[in-house]
Amino acid sequence: MASRKTCLYLVVFMLDTYASVRSDEAPASGAFAVNSPVFKPAASSVFSVNMLSSFPEELEVSEYCNNLLHLFGQRYVGYVNCLVPAARPVKVCQNCYSSYGSLTETYLNISDQMGPDNETCRDSLLRSDRLMLVYVLYSNLEDLWTKSDCKSCITKGYESLTNDTLYFMDILNHTLSCFEKYSPGNHTELCKSCKTTYSQLNDLYSGMEKNQTLCIDLEDAMNVTRRLWSKNFNCSFPRKETVPVIAVSSFMLFLPIIFYLSSFLHSEQKKRKLIHHTNKYSNMNIQDKQN
Repeated sequence: MASRKTCLYLVVFMLDTYASVRSDEAPASGAFAVNSPVFKPAASSVFSVNMLSSFPEELEVSEYCNNLLHLFGQRYVGYVNCLVPAARPVKVCQNCYSSYGSLTETYLNISDQMGPDNETCRDSLLRSDRLMLVYVLYSNLEDLWTKSDCKSCITKGYESLTNDTLYFMDILNHTLSCFEKYSPGNHTELCKSCKTTYSQLNDLYSGMEKNQTLCIDLEDAMNVTRRLWSKNFNCSFPRKETVPVIAVSSFMLFLPIIFYLSSFLHSEQKKRKLIHHTNKYSNMNIQDKQN
């Protein structure tokens, strides 16, 4: 009897062991099989990627346009590399006008000019997709150039700085040299010695501002110079344009006083005339009664 129970226990134990081994070999519920199409790598994946870079010949960008695109990229990078170091102090016009001129020339060749066999790259490089990357990249830099008013300081054709700009920079350098010469000592001496050159620079800037011949480089340079003069060195002098302002302000300030004073004098005069007239009329009545 005992041997039968022992055999029964052994059979049950073997069945349990077999069941557990089978459950370990089977995939978990909800899991993908190894040969599932989700995980199966494409045998021709490299071939497929290579196929994506080859299109029908009539859809490919021509060699001429491809060369222009490459040149545009080079000049775009060159202009941006010039802009970043010129951010502070601002010298984006005087330092980078040549790079911008080269970039603009390349873009115009893409957008407007005809190549060999009357070929144009405008459609293939500027309008072939909704991103229009070349157009957007150039437009951003063109907008930066416009906001900087660089055309006011640069000659046509991006050849050089204008004469007004060169003259302003010369006076600016004289002023800054004067600041540098006297700044280690007494600032009172600096204010006296540099007053003439600073006043000349200030007048020149005001004239260029009226004539609209200023660019961001000159505006920033003048702002820094004025900050040095007034805040760092505590110098000051009455500006010519403040004299008429003070005169007009003084007149407007005293105008109400003059008005009330004249009104008071006028009313007093009318009172005296009225009293005199009343007295005269009373005297006439008294004489009439006596008669």
